[in-house]
Amino acid sequence: MAEIFVSTDIESDGPIPAVNSMLSFGSAAFSEDGDLISTFTRNLETLEGAVGDPSTMKWWASQPQAWEACRQNLVKPVEAMQDYVAWLKSLPGKPVFVGYPAGFDFTHIYWYLMRFAGESPFSFSALDIKSYAMAKLGTSFRQTTKRNMPKEWFPPNSPHTHVALEDAIEQGRLFINIRKWSPK
Repeated sequence: MAEIFVSTDIESDGPIPAVNSMLSFGSAAFSEDGDLISTFTRNLETLEGAVGDPSTMKWWASQPQAWEACRQNLVKPVEAMQDYVAWLKSLPGKPVFVGYPAGFDFTHIYWYLMRFAGESPFSFSALDIKSYAMAKLGTSFRQTTKRNMPKEWFPPNSPHTHVALEDAIEQGRLFINIRKWSPK
């Protein structure tokens, strides 16, 4: 079965799922050949009893356009995650979670999937773009930063906007470019 690389970005009001809320998420599904085949995004109602982290909320105050984008057309988390599972299962292959940093985005997605849909089509694993780039470049983890990566890896005219779906597409294209790259 083909693998489908599901580049996913989340926006939250703090660092920890359940204590804080995932506000928005977007996923862009890429074929093994690098074609963008489908996207999914939802803006979520906050969790009952959860609170925004003060430092995160201060950062959001500096991002009014992104904040506005993630607070429109809100849906209940249970509805969003059940729709997401259906979308993941409709993809023409086995979904592989791809994130940057996967440790942050996957933690939220996995918790929400298990809590509100009772399953994770990703199982319990995720592919981290930074770790993958580290292996391709042969650099240390701390040296593997975007400013030290080859410029040709980055899609042109793809700003990081903190709008979940836009960022998922951007980082998915970065991942595909890393996959296709071989050192000279």
